[in-house]
Amino acid sequence: MLKTIQVFVTGGTFDKEYNFINGELYFKDTHLSAMFDRGRSTLDIDIKTLMMIDSLEMTDSDRDIIVHSCKNSKSRMILLTHGTDTMVKTAEHIASSDIEGKTIVLTGAMIPYAFGTSSDGFFNLGSALAFVQLLRPGVYIAMNGRFYNWDKVRKNRSTGYFEQIAN
Repeated sequence: MLKTIQVFVTGGTFDKEYNFINGELYFKDTHLSAMFDRGRSTLDIDIKTLMMIDSLEMTDSDRDIIVHSCKNSKSRMILLTHGTDTMVKTAEHIASSDIEGKTIVLTGAMIPYAFGTSSDGFFNLGSALAFVQLLRPGVYIAMNGRFYNWDKVRKNRSTGYFEQIAN
């Protein structure tokens, strides 16, 4: 069993940059390597960018790429950065794909990491790293210092927080 944590990047607010001229958010590169360095991580981490898109633009074909990547990863611990708007939908797509023996944790941010100390991305990434090492195989969402089973969580659009739901 490999101890490497596979990190798949898909984009989302987590990795957006701010254009100071026109005020728009856009994608350039992932911030994850810098974040792991800044956090002084000593974990064995392999980062692979699958796509850099807003989750509202994500299609089922994009989700199929994510599933394929999770299935073919040699790691049993997978962390996926993802936009928060459709994170639960992607988690459902992964869970319905019969990936056995792997712990898959999706996380994201409400405020881009590039915005500095006002971003929740650094905190969410650290929490997700801990959860992916400790949770049993399955699909989870890690936000705001908590983890949720993929089918027992929703994003509360009025508060901006993820919350547990009853099935």
